[in-house]
Amino acid sequence: MKGLPLKTRIAGELERRIRKMDIKEHRLRQLFWECTLSCNLSCRHCGSDCKMLPQASSEMKLDTFLKVLDSVKADCDKRGYSTGEILVIISGGEPLMRKDLEQCGRAIIKKGFPWGMVTNGYAMTRERFTALRKAGLHSMTVSLDGLKESHDWMRGRAGSFEKAVETIKLAVETFEKEGSANEPVIGVGEIAFDVVTCVNMRNFQELKQIKELLISLGVRQWRLFTIFPSGRAAQDPTLQLDNSHFKALLEFIAATRKEGRIKASYGCEGFLGEWEGKVRDNFYRCGAGISVGSVLADGSISACTSIRADFNQGNIYRDDFMQVWNNAFKPYRDREWMRKDECGSCSFFRYCEGNGMHLRNSDGSLKFCHLQRLK
Repeated sequence: MKGLPLKTRIAGELERRIRKMDIKEHRLRQLFWECTLSCNLSCRHCGSDCKMLPQASSEMKLDTFLKVLDSVKADCDKRGYSTGEILVIISGGEPLMRKDLEQCGRAIIKKGFPWGMVTNGYAMTRERFTALRKAGLHSMTVSLDGLKESHDWMRGRAGSFEKAVETIKLAVETFEKEGSANEPVIGVGEIAFDVVTCVNMRNFQELKQIKELLISLGVRQWRLFTIFPSGRAAQDPTLQLDNSHFKALLEFIAATRKEGRIKASYGCEGFLGEWEGKVRDNFYRCGAGISVGSVLADGSISACTSIRADFNQGNIYRDDFMQVWNNAFKPYRDREWMRKDECGSCSFFRYCEGNGMHLRNSDGSLKFCHLQRLK
């Protein structure tokens, strides 16, 4: 990979300008709430090493998180921004482990924020889904990591595939019925529903079958990620795609996008060189700490919840969230500190800026480089 096509370079330069403006403004667009570390599955690739913990010992109280939203709302009012443009995404662990999830949703809506969730679907029922929609659920992501045998193997529990598929059916049925399956969330620009797949060496050969399954279920949006070596996944190198399979994954996504039967895209995790513009709508951008913030289960103030290294900027139990957001996050917003080791002499650093924050160890070293995998 000696250089980039002219069109890609032009897009990259435009993206750099936009990124600089976004960093200067650092306007919060997505706020993740890691509401619990309790989970009903035992996934091989879990980055946060969640376990089947007792509910009360692993989740944050709703009132505690609502104080964070008060801080965000006060800042929005001061700056003339709308809270309706900030999507609160509830994650875990598994959000459905919370018995008060509907109460959480209603409280978030009452504060003026739209909310969505990321779920494995194992605890979802038709009644629960209806209740969540009534509680204001705006968007939802369901994980499907293969066909039955592969998905259950990855998720560590028999029957998890059927539960995920049933949840997908519920989501498609409901959003289609309400006419919102492909509409943006109010003020946020997020899709209402999608499926995400973590691609590994075991499910790679099933991608075409997974695609056909999702199309048959009526899914319109499909995001595909590769597994990065963090948490439990760091102990299992067999989960990582080798270089040839990684390139083949991008070829598959590009071909699927051209086919037009389902909108597939590669995750936002890394700069892809000449593949930029072919496997996702936007040019590579890591919004962690720039437009994406998070509150972790222990109160830590961070960015994307995929970041497991200690780049936390404060803690809500001692700090005001928006004061931290407005005055900290320097490691996220000025990434010149990443210009070292293999990134030090890389001619693509101006576009990549050291890769996604979740691909950095606590000492700042890089876990892996997407461009190196493509060479």
